[in-house]
Amino acid sequence: MPKDIKLAKFAGFCYGVKRAVETAKKLKAENPDKNVFVLGELIHNTDVINELETLGIQTITEIPEHGEGICVVRSHGESPEVIEKIQKAGFTLVDLTCPDVKKVQQKAIELAKEGYYLVIVGKSEHPEVIGIKANAKLWSDNVLVASSVEQLKAHEKEIKSHKNIGVVVQTTQMLATLNTIVEYLTSISKELHIANTICQSTAMRQSEAKELAKESDLMIVVGSKKSANTTHLAEILKTITKTIHIENDAELDEFKELITDAEKISVTAGASTPQNIIEKVVQKINNI
Repeated sequence: MPKDIKLAKFAGFCYGVKRAVETAKKLKAENPDKNVFVLGELIHNTDVINELETLGIQTITEIPEHGEGICVVRSHGESPEVIEKIQKAGFTLVDLTCPDVKKVQQKAIELAKEGYYLVIVGKSEHPEVIGIKANAKLWSDNVLVASSVEQLKAHEKEIKSHKNIGVVVQTTQMLATLNTIVEYLTSISKELHIANTICQSTAMRQSEAKELAKESDLMIVVGSKKSANTTHLAEILKTITKTIHIENDAELDEFKELITDAEKISVTAGASTPQNIIEKVVQKINNI
């Protein structure tokens, strides 16, 4: 049995996710006779999505032509075009975009309006980034999404042709990724405006987990494989110590030997991982 098990303080739901889940449940409780839809998964966690469905809160992937009831915009945010489409369909819109994501959208708009060539540091297919890009694109065509220096190098000529470069960051990105991109852009640009829009919760979670990893034989990261902040967390920790990324306690069975051999184990979790799932993981480690 491990001698020492530590649980990170900054593990589990962040403010934006907690607000989205609680508000969605409250909306259904207060409007039992109305349809409550969420466009896309409210958060990247299957257990939570299943729980919402049992309460009658349905996930939709497309906006119907005619809709009835409430349609929720999730914490990742959406493009202005999608928001307009929801309202045109006849839904009552409830916008639960995380306030930190809203700040990135506003900063992106501001830089695009001011004529900066905008670089969004993030994964192009992530819903948050799609929303940020769409907001900026209303004001300028000079918008580029990149999550690595390699991706930027393909557009080096285009970047160099602009005097002013502006940078915003997906809220759940790694600081190390931002730093390497900024270093590269500094070498090829005349004027660089950087808005470090990584949210405080992500920054604290990553920083605390790194410290825990330094004194642990094994790090266990709990959360969905679809969650950007959780996968980034696991990527960071793998460079420091032995790390496993699991979605729930059932997956621990695959790693019994690793757990038995470790003396110091630390557990952290992504921003969309509910407390009860984290507790079950800690309990099971103790039993192993």
